[in-house]
Amino acid sequence: MNYKALISKRISGLVVGMGLVATLVAGCAGGSLTTREKGAGIGALGGAAAGGIIGAAVRHSAAGAAIGGALGLGAGALVGDQLQGRENQAYDQDRQINQNQQELQRQRRDIDDLRRRPEY
Repeated sequence: MNYKALISKRISGLVVGMGLVATLVAGCAGGSLTTREKGAGIGALGGAAAGGIIGAAVRHSAAGAAIGGALGLGAGALVGDQLQGRENQAYDQDRQINQNQQELQRQRRDIDDLRRRPEY
């Protein structure tokens, strides 16, 4: 193995390792990850892996991993944002259904109370 290939392999390993460490640190920094953040992380890791493989084929695995990671991050964030929007919409619909069910129960109780009252 020549010197350039060894350095390129070490750099790509370093880039992937830093990405994993950054993902772990970001995940532990706050509360649970949102769907958008999960999508961005998965996209970045997948893009870096694919970019590293493609970059290795042209003998620039570190650059390929960096470019693939950046593109994967953007694409993953877009997909995650769409999924999070759908989750928010489903949550709002569930909340509205729950409110409607509670209102129906209240109205049924009122009707039952009116039926039990004696007529004057």
